[in-house]
Amino acid sequence: MVTTHTPGLSALQLKRQLGIARYETAWLMLHKLRRAMLRPDREPLHLKVEVDETCVGGREEGKRGGREIGNKALVIGAVEVRGTASGRIRLQVVSDASGPSLGSFVKLNVEQGAVVITDAWKGYTGLSDMGYRHEPHVQGGPEGAEKYLPRIHRAFGNLKTWLLGTHHGIGKKHMQAYLNEFAFRFNRRRTPKAAFQTLLGLGSQRDPTTYDDIVELTG
Repeated sequence: MVTTHTPGLSALQLKRQLGIARYETAWLMLHKLRRAMLRPDREPLHLKVEVDETCVGGREEGKRGGREIGNKALVIGAVEVRGTASGRIRLQVVSDASGPSLGSFVKLNVEQGAVVITDAWKGYTGLSDMGYRHEPHVQGGPEGAEKYLPRIHRAFGNLKTWLLGTHHGIGKKHMQAYLNEFAFRFNRRRTPKAAFQTLLGLGSQRDPTTYDDIVELTG
């Protein structure tokens, strides 16, 4: 159900579907599965990749966009360009939009030599020195984002819709686990049956995880 149900499952939905007595049990089951959705030996993104960041989470009064994160999570994302379509995606919570934070994400998730398309934010200026063919673009507004970074912005929109629609919003401290699930499902969106087999295999390879482990990990 977790891998094949298109909008995903919340802990409350899983509790009802399986007739589980306690919400905490269903919540723990889902977090164990989310922890297994991050393949340790996954290949980096390659050829041409769009990279950008967005704020995800509750609204903070007095903020008007930009890179002020307040009580939200700052999420950086990268998606492969495959013609007019999107390839694989990577998502990660970062502490800030500085060069070291953004550069570390790109280095970890994108192979050297790839074309990396970004906006003109100063945090990306060091990518050329890191061995990437960097293509920064001055967006000048939402229209520019749609023109130069359409795939990652579409993915961000789907992510926010999913978090709000299925999970009714997620706190900052739990965000990375849900990003792992979104990326896992996104990257296997055309092969849900294979996604089940993959998750079954990944889950069986992990060490046992207790409720206290998960709470500490996410809290």
